[in-house]
Amino acid sequence: MMRTPDALQLRLDGLPRVRLGHFPTPLEKMERLASHLSEELGKPVPSLWVKRDDCSGVATGGNKVRQLEYSFGAAQAAGADTAVITGAVQSNYMRTAAAFAAKLGMECHVQLENRVEGMGEEYHKSGNVLLDRMFGARMHHFPLGEDEKAADTNLNSIAARLKREGKKPYLFTLSADTKPVTSLGYMQCVVELFEQSIAGDMPFDAVVVPSGSAATHVGTLLGLRLAGYTGPVHGICVRRDAKSQTERVLSITRLAEDMLGCGEIVPESDVICRDDWLGPSYGKMVESTHEAIDLAGRLEALIVDPVYTAKSLAGLIGLTRAGAFEGMGNVLYIHTGGLPALFAYRSAIYPDD
Repeated sequence: MMRTPDALQLRLDGLPRVRLGHFPTPLEKMERLASHLSEELGKPVPSLWVKRDDCSGVATGGNKVRQLEYSFGAAQAAGADTAVITGAVQSNYMRTAAAFAAKLGMECHVQLENRVEGMGEEYHKSGNVLLDRMFGARMHHFPLGEDEKAADTNLNSIAARLKREGKKPYLFTLSADTKPVTSLGYMQCVVELFEQSIAGDMPFDAVVVPSGSAATHVGTLLGLRLAGYTGPVHGICVRRDAKSQTERVLSITRLAEDMLGCGEIVPESDVICRDDWLGPSYGKMVESTHEAIDLAGRLEALIVDPVYTAKSLAGLIGLTRAGAFEGMGNVLYIHTGGLPALFAYRSAIYPDD
């Protein structure tokens, strides 16, 4: 899969980081899913592996744990005592940030953006929202859902008020023009994958990740390229169409390269975004989402959520069916967690219950 993690690790050493995650996360073979697809297609498929970042610890885990270790490291280095963050109502990012803040003794303010229209009470009060409250986060509701600049402007207003009250807030923003500190978490994940791949003699021929804010996608892609891995990294769109997401991933990749001072490592042609399993919009389920939830549970006892992981797993399944991995030996799927959001979608997953 790769040569050595040493050069990549050297770039990450010394950067501010708060170590709260449970790492390394497991790497497991999805034998029953691969067997199901092989039987369906009437031919062998590659070995399908899952990187279990749903097991990363801290408030049910997920990919945000890796990302926020570096964000909170930067916040502590800046002397902050308050985390101010924005995201969707059922944001895994905000839930994990609230948990980090609680562990570190910081105040936390979360801004809930209404990105998914037409959702009922269980969506607005259960799942991640319930956990936000349990971790002591102060809630701020924002009516718009697809205007990152407006959300960040309002977040700045909240931070300004906190400063007037004598607080030292640190803003956690995800807009495409901010310094992509969160991407460092998945560069660190690449180092971990190096070690597991070498120890298990499991060279991976392709990688599949969800692509939303793009921190996981960018960190994985840039980290792998810095490590010398040249295989495809498929980003499965969970919020935007492929064209918009490709532009976003490339833009953030360039910011990340600049942040590391490594020059342009990732060519534009390496940015792969697929929106075949996105559906009408962020947070809305389609048939492939339902299928992924069903197959993951019945065949592998994996829990995937309707917003991120079910859609990205649907991408892995769809790409396998389409022959995208023909002739390959091992394909890796990164499971980015998101368990609490599942409970906000109970009636959508089982509408007749």
